[in-house]
Amino acid sequence: MAITSTGLNAATNAEYATTSTTEDKSVLGKDDFMTLLLVELQNQDPTEPMDSEKILTQTSQLATLEATENTNKALSDLALSLGASQQFSMVSAIGKTADVGSNAIVLDEGADTTFEMYFPDAIETGTVEITDVNGNVLKTLDVGTNPKGVYQFTWDGTNTAGNALDSGIYYASAKYTNPEGDSLTTRMGAYPIESVKFDAGKTYVKLGSSYVELSEVKEVY
Repeated sequence: MAITSTGLNAATNAEYATTSTTEDKSVLGKDDFMTLLLVELQNQDPTEPMDSEKILTQTSQLATLEATENTNKALSDLALSLGASQQFSMVSAIGKTADVGSNAIVLDEGADTTFEMYFPDAIETGTVEITDVNGNVLKTLDVGTNPKGVYQFTWDGTNTAGNALDSGIYYASAKYTNPEGDSLTTRMGAYPIESVKFDAGKTYVKLGSSYVELSEVKEVY
């Protein structure tokens, strides 16, 4: 006999319903404790009834168990409330600057490396400097004349002489002047927070064109 799709779905739904309603009996709750106490009282020997001290002890244990469950539930609700409050408090950080604490970029030999940098002032002239771990300037990139904002740069992985550098960690910072002639500096890793996103219990902030998990942010100012 052929099984129709409706019958198959009904059977699957019934099986799912049975599975989903199966209770976990590995842990006793206060209702189970009360049931055991009542069964014990019903089946006691009439000639040797349970003494009152034992009844009071078990009743006290039942009250303690119920109080513990209520406390655990209250703490769980409080934790959820505090987590939600902390998440939405980040909305007020939109427009502030978040610093991830590092201006490192990763270079794969033979490949271009793209990174973003935030300039908090308008740019009259300036250059981005690529340095090694010792602070030696290996390559400079022209910034041009632009309004303040986040700009993307591409480094081809070569030094000033045009020689390809080895794969590794390098660092990006910039020196520039604004239209008033002030000498300023900035570096990769610090960006304005454009928006906040909540996903799977985690908080993300949009820095430049990417979302970064809040735990990676070292400072907000």
